Amino acid sequence: MFANTLIMAVREIRRNVLRSGLTVLGIIIGVAAVIIIVTLGAGTTQQVGSEISKMGSNMLTLMPGGDMRMGGAAMQAPLFGMGDVEALQRELVGVAAIAPYTQRSAQVVIGNENRRATVVGTTSDISVVRNWKVTEGRLFTLSEERAGKTVCIIGATIRKEMLEGQEPLGATVRVGKISCEIIGVLEAKGQVMFGGDQDLLVVLPLRTYQRRLGGSDKTAQIFMSGDTQDSLADLKAQVIQIMRQRRRIAEDERSDFNVMDMTEVSNVMQSTIGVMTTFLSAIAAVSLLVGGIGIMNIMLVSVTERTREIGIRLAIGATGREVMLQFLVEAALLSAFGGLVGITLGLGGAAGIAPAINVPFVFKPLTLVQAFAFSAAVGVVFGFMPARRAARLNPIEALRHE
Repeated sequence: MFANTLIMAVREIRRNVLRSGLTVLGIIIGVAAVIIIVTLGAGTTQQVGSEISKMGSNMLTLMPGGDMRMGGAAMQAPLFGMGDVEALQRELVGVAAIAPYTQRSAQVVIGNENRRATVVGTTSDISVVRNWKVTEGRLFTLSEERAGKTVCIIGATIRKEMLEGQEPLGATVRVGKISCEIIGVLEAKGQVMFGGDQDLLVVLPLRTYQRRLGGSDKTAQIFMSGDTQDSLADLKAQVIQIMRQRRRIAEDERSDFNVMDMTEVSNVMQSTIGVMTTFLSAIAAVSLLVGGIGIMNIMLVSVTERTREIGIRLAIGATGREVMLQFLVEAALLSAFGGLVGITLGLGGAAGIAPAINVPFVFKPLTLVQAFAFSAAVGVVFGFMPARRAARLNPIEALRHE
C-alpha cells in the first residue's frame, strides 16, 4: 500500500513541478542558511583553537591597564620595566619560561625590496612561551641579548617575498634606521582570522630593540608559560600578587594591569561563537517555518482542486486513513526534497565562503542528518491539517464538487 501511495504522491508532485518548486523555496533557503551558519561556526571555533595553540596553550599574558574601566586607560597605565621581569623570574613558582615582549610597525628593507612589517623585541624564551620554532638558523644567544647585538630573526613571509630564494642566513636587513644580520627564520604560522599575516615580522633581541628602536627600557607585555595546564590558575594568582606589591597597589584599589589566561580567552571566544551560531541558526530556521506554512497552504489548495478525485477514491473503498497518508507523503516528499536541495546549496555556500573569511571548512554529517530530518518533519507537521481535511471529506459531497 505504501509503495502505491508513494508513486501517486510523486506523480502529483510532478504534475505541478513549478508550483512544487516554489512551494519548497522557504525550506531550501532555511536549510541552506542553517547549514552555512553551523558549518562556518564550527570552522571558526576550530580556527580559534588553532590560533590559541599557536600562541601557546599554557600561556599567561601580563598587560598594563587591564582593570581600568575608562576608555583609553590602558594607554595611561605604566609599562613594565626589566625589574618587573627579573622579579617574576626570581619569585614565580611553576613557571617554565618568561619572555618580555614589545612591538611596533616599521619599514623593513632588504636590498631593493621594502615592506611595512611588525618589528618585535623579545628574548629567546619566546620560543617556549609562544611556541615559536626556527626552521633555519638559530635563536638569540644569551650574550647577544645582554650585549644588544644587531642580529635578528625573520618571519616566513619576509623570507619568501623579500629574499627571492637567496640564502637568508648572514644577509643584512634594515629595520627603521638600524641594520642587523639575519641569524634565523621562523616557522610559518599563516594568516590570522579575518586578515593579518603572522609571518610578516622581524624579531630583535629585546635590549637591541629598546636601545636602537624603541627608545625606552620598558616593555609592553610579558608572556609566561606554566609548567602544566593545571598550574595556570596558581601561576596567575602569583603574578597578580607580585605585581600589586611591586606597583604598591592597596587592597581596596583596582589593579592597573591585567593577566590573561589563554585557556580562559579560548573558552570565552568559543562559547561566544557557539551562542552566536545558535542564535543565527534560530533566525535562519524561521525560513523553515515559513516554508512549512507555504506547504500547508499549497496542500489545502490541492485538496480543494482534487476534491472530486478524493470523493471517487473514498466511494470505491479507500479509507480516510489511506487518503490522509497520501497527502502526508506528498507534504513530506516536498519538504524532504527541499531539504536535500538546501543541504547541497548550504555545503556549496559554506565551501565557498570559508576560504574567503580564512576559516577551515568543517564537514559535520550529524548536522546534515538533523537538517534533513527536520525539513521532512516540517512537511509532516504542516501537511497534517490538509491531509486530515481530505480524509474527512464526505464522499457524496466530494463527488458533487465541480
